[in-house]
Formats: sequence, C-alpha cells, structure tokens
Amino acid sequence: QVQLVESGGGLVQAGVSLRLSCAASGRTFSSRPMGWFRQAPGKEREFVAAISWGDSSTYYADSVKGRFTISRDNAKNTLYLQMNSLKPEDAAVYYCAAGRVLRLATMDSEDYDNWGQGTQVTVSS
Repeated sequence: QVQLVESGGGLVQAGVSLRLSCAASGRTFSSRPMGWFRQAPGKEREFVAAISWGDSSTYYADSVKGRFTISRDNAKNTLYLQMNSLKPEDAAVYYCAAGRVLRLATMDSEDYDNWGQGTQVTVSS
C-alpha cells in the first residue's frame, strides 16, 4: 500500500497555470504507474493523465493534451501535474492515484488501487 497526499489546488482565473503535487509514502513509488483523475460536481470521475514507472512514458486525456504535463520525481516520491491555460471546464477535485507495482500505466481508474484525498481546483472565467 502507498499513501498519497495531494496539494497545490486553489482558485485561479482562466488562462493561468497551476501545479499540483502528490507526495507518496513507502518504497514502491518508483515501481508504480501513477495517474491523475478529476471529478467535477455531478459528473463521473475521469482520467486526466498517467505516467509509467519505467521510462516515464506519459498519457493524456484529449481534453488536456498540450496544456497539462504529468511528471514524477522518484527521488522525492512525488508526482506532479503542471496545468497551463486553465479553463473553467477544468474545475474539479483532482485525485492522485497509484497503480499496482510493475503494472502498465492505463487510463482506467480500476487499475489504480491507492488514491489520495483530492485537491480542489476552481477556475473562474
């Protein structure tokens, strides 16, 4: 098991940038695929981005491609999500998620078995 704590959310205006962080506990962070998901009020949780544990290959939802960047620092056990050119439709609670050790990174939330508590991102127009 790995415990995850997100930070960096807040209220911002459309067009600006924000960086989310996710601090992970334990010794297996570097061996796990990691992902960011989000959930807006009245909507289902959706995939945002994922990063593999080996070569740090990245994957993005079409809605954020070109604006968001996922990255990881294994030495710091930390996952990041750089969000640029934020739009009102990006407003949601953002969740960090850890997949199973040595598994592939996917867009399916069912493949992630450890979740953070979430951090709120609000974007005003």
